[in-house]
Amino acid sequence: MQQQIVPKLTLVGAGPGDPDLITVKGLKVIQQARVILYDALANNELLEHAPANCLKRFVGKRAGMHVYSQEEINRMIVKYALSFGSVVRVKGGDPFVFGRGQEEITFAQQFGIETEVVPGVSSAVAVPALNKIPVTARNVSEGFWVITGTTQKGNLSRDLEFAIQANTTVVILMGMSKLTEIAAVYEAQGKGNVPAAIIQNGTLPNQQIGVGSVGELVQIAEKHDLRNPAIIVIGEVVRFHEAFQDMQTRLAKELKIAV
Repeated sequence: MQQQIVPKLTLVGAGPGDPDLITVKGLKVIQQARVILYDALANNELLEHAPANCLKRFVGKRAGMHVYSQEEINRMIVKYALSFGSVVRVKGGDPFVFGRGQEEITFAQQFGIETEVVPGVSSAVAVPALNKIPVTARNVSEGFWVITGTTQKGNLSRDLEFAIQANTTVVILMGMSKLTEIAAVYEAQGKGNVPAAIIQNGTLPNQQIGVGSVGELVQIAEKHDLRNPAIIVIGEVVRFHEAFQDMQTRLAKELKIAV
């Protein structure tokens, strides 16, 4: 007797990059998947935990390089769910933090497909933490903003202007193409000297980090050859990072010698 197919879409947050940082529940879902559609920022090592007969499709999107459009991915989810049953959509970080997860959930529900979300560890918090940069710290930063560097129209989010006014930590995702604009916004507010860090491939063995002031973002990226995927952390909390402390100590010594 043929087993009845029960269509279901499960969004799984794969975490910030290190495969060990996926949640236990997320890993269990992958282990039971019939179909896995995975993104560019999801670590491929996670696919090794899928069943041998699981169908795996790469549907990643990176800065202007799309294998499939979002509309095509939505239709693919529905097609596979109706044909195979369990479709697991693996997304880097958390699927609801600039992951367009809600769009996929809404589309699938229109076809009567059951949906579930397994939250993931977001790079916006985990990557700074791994580098001993807290996004909040008592008497330093009482909150933090997570902002997209590139909106749907390709512009720098205007939310950055409001975030600067709040004097809190700002974490910018997908902002490497907007370094000059970000620096200019801060400098226009007289805050070009606020500490900043750019972290590429956060949590992975090939991670790279550069620190300095927000007004020097372009120079930081050039000096350390930093590029996507990377996050930008701006705020006084960056002072907790050892590289920033070393830089401050070195500058202090140079000034002392100069005097």
